[in-house]
Amino acid sequence: MPASKPTSLQTGVAVDNGAGANRAIAVAAPALATSTPAAGPRCLDDAFLRCRDLGMRLSRQRKMVLSLLWDSQDHLSARDIFEQLNAEGRAIGHTSVYQNLEALQSAGVIECLDRATGRLYGYRSDPHSHLTCSDSGAIVDLDIHLPADLIGRIEALTGFEIESYTLQLTGHRR
Repeated sequence: MPASKPTSLQTGVAVDNGAGANRAIAVAAPALATSTPAAGPRCLDDAFLRCRDLGMRLSRQRKMVLSLLWDSQDHLSARDIFEQLNAEGRAIGHTSVYQNLEALQSAGVIECLDRATGRLYGYRSDPHSHLTCSDSGAIVDLDIHLPADLIGRIEALTGFEIESYTLQLTGHRR
């Protein structure tokens, strides 16, 4: 469960964009609560510790890839990561980038999003939702927690017990 007390709005949705700034979005539905994610690394050092705890070697290349993902806090392709690291003078090969991304994603240290244009990697590994801009393709991480009564209605309708969920939202700026 969340580490901090969730916030909610009776007239809308409270959304945390991962940067700690909550925004309210009016909707015609019960309030959704958001909070700071409890699972997953909370900073780059936590990500390094998680790798060590999993028995992963923290090579120079692996540290560079993780550092770039945490510094950018964006969703990047392997090519983006390769180009950005090399542009910064941090020499790394294509193969090293791909191998490290695969190892980090397989271990649950980072996330991987499969898109029509290819795979994108993000620094977060905790359960969270995404809002994709239909104009630019930009992806925003969201922490959305559905009300218990809505989860109950979905369970009653489907016959499934909901263990976890993520929402994939698409829209454009007004």
